[in-house]
Amino acid sequence: MATPTQSDSPAISRRAARRLAALAAIALLAVVASTSLVFVDESEFVIVETLGRIVAVYDRTDSATGDRGLHVKLPWPIASVRRFDRRQQLYDPPGREMFTRDKKNVTVSSYVCWKIADPPAGDVALSDRPVVKFFRGLGSVETAEARLEARVRSALEIELGKVELTDLLHVATPDGGPSGESPLAKIARQALDQLKGQATAETNAERLGIELVDLRIKRINLPEGNRQAVYERMRTERERIAERYRSAGLAEKARIESQARRQSDALLSRAEADAERIRGQGEAEAIRILNEAHAQDPEFYEFQRTLATYSRVLSDKTTLVLSSGSRLFKLLTEGVPQPTLKKADSPVDSPTGDAAAPPKAAAKNETDPPPSDAARDQTGGQP
Repeated sequence: MATPTQSDSPAISRRAARRLAALAAIALLAVVASTSLVFVDESEFVIVETLGRIVAVYDRTDSATGDRGLHVKLPWPIASVRRFDRRQQLYDPPGREMFTRDKKNVTVSSYVCWKIADPPAGDVALSDRPVVKFFRGLGSVETAEARLEARVRSALEIELGKVELTDLLHVATPDGGPSGESPLAKIARQALDQLKGQATAETNAERLGIELVDLRIKRINLPEGNRQAVYERMRTERERIAERYRSAGLAEKARIESQARRQSDALLSRAEADAERIRGQGEAEAIRILNEAHAQDPEFYEFQRTLATYSRVLSDKTTLVLSSGSRLFKLLTEGVPQPTLKKADSPVDSPTGDAAAPPKAAAKNETDPPPSDAARDQTGGQP
């Protein structure tokens, strides 16, 4: 096998150098090509600078004039790319002490939502684009948040200085109906309206290129010096609410008891009236039955009443002094009276010669009731 001679070495070196130069050129072209392409994402704004001068801004997101996607620029370091997030930013600054109208200091913790403003419709000069103003006026998110913190704190101090501490501690009660927005939400809304007012909004958009989306108050903390006074205020407020509930409960109790008494009196009155009516009907029915019984057999009725009188007035140690003509003594002297039949009740022979059915008792005057027990007692207990 032939070996390279000394004369062939320069040729080999030149070929290797050409290969290296070609590879270097290819690598350089690849680098230049890669730095000449700009991909714009949906979530960002892009500014292209050439030698420090802005030559292109990609901030359109609508479907008609959108500039999302791949773009070409001069290679680096001639042209550079700056990217800014177009999504909403949440800034949560540390709590700051502020004063209420009654000179009470409180620590207010809030947060603010903001973003780089969207470009206006139509053809707008590059220098008037919000993202360009943001880049030139602020330059970074940290600087923008520091500027926003100062403005938000100023707006909150103005609105908080219009209310007293007791208004911030207001407790909404169910009997008061819907209470609407809370005092803290109202203060935050008024501060946001102030920041989004005509003058401030134009300043934010035209000079800084930012837009405020929302402002909320997370909490209000109390310094140690005011904490005891606030606790006392809360205790007093709760005691007042409890007393109102107790008063309402006592009034409702009195109303229910009064209504129950009226209903009870009405029911008792009706019941007593019904009882008197039923008692009268029963007494009338008893008198009627007694009259019928007396009319059927007066002798037996008198005999039975006399025995009943004996059982009431006689005992082992009872001594009676009676005249011989006393009706009470008559049963003891004459014995049990035999029933007598009236002529109308005398048995007659039937046409067939058989004995007639037993006679019915002659009806006496049913309107003359037998003497009452009280009357007999007045006559010496005689029936």
